Amino acid sequence: MEVVRGILVMAPPAEEPHAALHFSLAYLLGAHVAPGYSGAVDLLTRSGLDSDFAPDASIYPSERDPSTGGRKLEELAFEVADSQPLDAAGEKARELVRRGVRRVFCIVVKHGRVLEWSHETDGWSPLPASASIEDRCLVAPLPVRALVDAASTDAAIIGALVARRSPALLALQASARSEGRSEGAAAALLAVLRARGLEPSESDVAAVRAASSALLERWLARVVSVASVGELLRDRE
Repeated sequence: MEVVRGILVMAPPAEEPHAALHFSLAYLLGAHVAPGYSGAVDLLTRSGLDSDFAPDASIYPSERDPSTGGRKLEELAFEVADSQPLDAAGEKARELVRRGVRRVFCIVVKHGRVLEWSHETDGWSPLPASASIEDRCLVAPLPVRALVDAASTDAAIIGALVARRSPALLALQASARSEGRSEGAAAALLAVLRARGLEPSESDVAAVRAASSALLERWLARVVSVASVGELLRDRE
């Protein structure tokens, strides 16, 4: 149960599509949180003495409040609406904005739409599916389509990991480049051997393809002078 302006609001457990979108939203936002910010789900927010509720997902500054030692107010808040009327989500958005939350979004499960609360109209404004959410809290623009389309989620996450220069992704990219260089060097070595009339056996081909980049470079430097494939491959690490 949640309390909004002194009114008790029922927050029932989610059915499958609603619950799945909660999971996807957390997965997506986790990759997009910019340095200096933290993300959370169901983070309790008190917008007033008579309100006590939690947005479905929030992004807020990691730095603690120097005067209280507690967390700072979230800057972005996300609601997922399915059976819950939009009016109820709107009341929560209005309270959050009044409290100081900069931006509030609502993902409407049934219609696959994303809405943003408008300060000017005091209501929801739809975001185009082709748009992206840009904000200082996000390390990269968050595609609206990725919030409602699971097929777009992974691509958006990869984009965010590239933007944040994730050490794991950088290591993977370096490994891929290294593997690419090794494959090219192995193909070049085999081509030179065959051009010289030195036909490698299947085991020779396997040995060349399994060799390290450093060894392939050494073989390439010697391949024009060896008398046989065996002579070349005897030079092993």
